[in-house]
Amino acid sequence: MVDYLIVGCGLAGISFCETLERNGKSFHVVSDSSQQASWVAGGLYNPVILKRFTMAWNAREQMDLAMPFYEVLEEKLKVKLDYKLRVLRLFASVEEQNGWFVAADRPNLEYFLSPDIQQNQNPRIHAPLGFGEVRYTGRIDTRTLLTVYAEYLMQKGQFTSETFDFSHFRTLSGHFCYKSITAKQIVFADGYGLKNNPFFNYLPLNGTKGELLTIKAPDLKEESVIKSSVFIIPLGGDLYRVGATYKWKDKTNLPTEESKMELLIKLDTFLKCDYEVVDHVAGIRPTVADRRPLVGSHPTHKNIYCLNGFGSRGVLIAPYASGQLFDCIENGEPINPEMDLARFTKK
Repeated sequence: MVDYLIVGCGLAGISFCETLERNGKSFHVVSDSSQQASWVAGGLYNPVILKRFTMAWNAREQMDLAMPFYEVLEEKLKVKLDYKLRVLRLFASVEEQNGWFVAADRPNLEYFLSPDIQQNQNPRIHAPLGFGEVRYTGRIDTRTLLTVYAEYLMQKGQFTSETFDFSHFRTLSGHFCYKSITAKQIVFADGYGLKNNPFFNYLPLNGTKGELLTIKAPDLKEESVIKSSVFIIPLGGDLYRVGATYKWKDKTNLPTEESKMELLIKLDTFLKCDYEVVDHVAGIRPTVADRRPLVGSHPTHKNIYCLNGFGSRGVLIAPYASGQLFDCIENGEPINPEMDLARFTKK
């Protein structure tokens, strides 16, 4: 018998696995490749919402937890995951410049927002009004993380690659049974797959489709993330990730020509060099109506838990939410009420 059975091995599942392992708990993971959000993610960690120049929810605390979390993972897995990159917000108007100055004076933002306008030094980018710089930002290579972590678990015999079959799941006295696996607790970190989860499909997980391109632009030579109507993230080797779209009706993982053209039209407003599209991917972000995660126990099955709803900020939220869930289960500590899924079940 293991302490935990975890369903899903995206950013949420991996973060909870790590939290368990660092606390000496046994676990087994069941996961398939049906949910692509973590795989296709841009991987940016940035505490600031750059459309409105405001702090993202609980971002400072999440940053303080996430950075050492990924540093330990890099050492453990012997791979490079964290690429430090500054984020430059392209100003489209003088009003945006003024808004930046106001935001940079706010106590919760002054640590991250440089008060100085960064003049454009790249002739391949059209930015006559310059940029605002966000500090202490970067990119987590989510594809490498997901691939290497699954291999790590497989080598330890802790990973089953299959779609979780609820017809083989049994609730017994004090524990659960799934095929040949018995566990004391089960945590569903199944992303948008939650919609097919009979225990948690009552939760208001909307799902937002995002599509991203990878371009090759040998003449661009840019080392910072550029954020305008779309972002450009340097990947090395003259490759850049471009994204992302937000679609609320289409719930497939299939890339569309419509979204590709939307991204290219926006990209061409400020990128002034030749490029080639070399990849196009899509995934469904697990988004929630109130833009807060879904973390906690089932209202009647107390040993069945949900770890979900991280939206587009999974890189930052996952370590924080995993720690909150672990402390709730093992130590009886309350989950942050803003993300406790009980907010949707209490009368």
